[in-house]
Amino acid sequence: MDLYEYQAKQLLEEQGIPTPRAIFAENSHDVAEAADEIGYPCVVKAQVKIGHRGQAGGVKLAKDQDEAILDSEQILPMTIHGHKVSGVLVAEAKNILHEYYVSISVDRTSRDYDVLATANGGTEVEEIAKAHPESVKRLHISALGDFDIDDAREMAGQIGFYHADVEQAAQILLKMWEVFKTNDATLVEINPLAKIGDPDDESSKSLCALDAKISLDDNAAFRHDGWKRFEDPVVSDPYEQKARERGLHYVHLHGEVGVIGNGAGLVMSSLDAVSGAGEDQGTGIKPANFLDIGGGASAEVMSDSLGIVLADPQVVSVFINVYGGITSCVEVADGILKALDGINTAKPIVVRFDGNAAQEGLRILLSADNPRIHVAQTMEGAAQLAAKLAAEQKGER
Repeated sequence: MDLYEYQAKQLLEEQGIPTPRAIFAENSHDVAEAADEIGYPCVVKAQVKIGHRGQAGGVKLAKDQDEAILDSEQILPMTIHGHKVSGVLVAEAKNILHEYYVSISVDRTSRDYDVLATANGGTEVEEIAKAHPESVKRLHISALGDFDIDDAREMAGQIGFYHADVEQAAQILLKMWEVFKTNDATLVEINPLAKIGDPDDESSKSLCALDAKISLDDNAAFRHDGWKRFEDPVVSDPYEQKARERGLHYVHLHGEVGVIGNGAGLVMSSLDAVSGAGEDQGTGIKPANFLDIGGGASAEVMSDSLGIVLADPQVVSVFINVYGGITSCVEVADGILKALDGINTAKPIVVRFDGNAAQEGLRILLSADNPRIHVAQTMEGAAQLAAKLAAEQKGER
């Protein structure tokens, strides 16, 4: 679960990390009131769960109420990189002296946690890492380890907080770790963490989190009352919403072949196989979604999954790739037929089964004698057939 900036800052503030005073607003009338309360100049910032808002015109500086209203009326209708703006954050404008980047994240490659920081904040840390790898400092924390004040002070000293108070930087790093642990986060990022104040008044200078991004682990929602306070006011994708309501792991993509499988690894391999097939055939066909039905999926789960995928108008063929372990291929076959009983569709469905009850499941599908069901023996063969059928279906439209 990705949070909006205003939600992420709530979690930072709860741990005592300084942020600019800010008010979330959903219309220009509320923006006017918020701007008057915050004071001028203020910053009007689009609230979307994606970066590069500034380059897209989603962050503006307002010097008075009229400018704040005008800025909000330009920002609120925007869609930035496919994400509809859900509101704006009206925030204090700060005098920035220097910008840093700090983050804590799950590193799936090394299977631990990473504290990452650089004195070159406010820009793309990936580009900084490529151009100046020596400026990016990284500390690995084992999955069973901890990050204490000594670690934080060492990190703060390494990354060049010579522009700022090293002790305050260390305290912020430590509080970020508390946000990360307490909220079962996969990412806590502050960019920029800014040194602010009057350049001629040393006592006025301090560190402040001007922007933040936090991602939470959906699997831990049961420990946090489902994170109801972070429910998204904008449903960005109706298919993802339907899948979420049914407890399915679904991501909407932009291709033509709907992909359903059991297990994230198998589904990812299926996506790669479909993309490869589209390239081999010169059609440019790509996967339309990621949908993992999980282990031990019932006929009902399979039926719900297929119904969601077939309802997507961009899907022109479906690739179902199931390895029966806990999951019985008979259950999956029954779910496919159940879904097709209730859906009038001309979209072809390619099925590949292996493992538990695979042959019996395929026999059930073949005996149904449904011309829309195609059976393949291998994942590569099924992906090639699904891509070919998708290209043919697109040609007929």
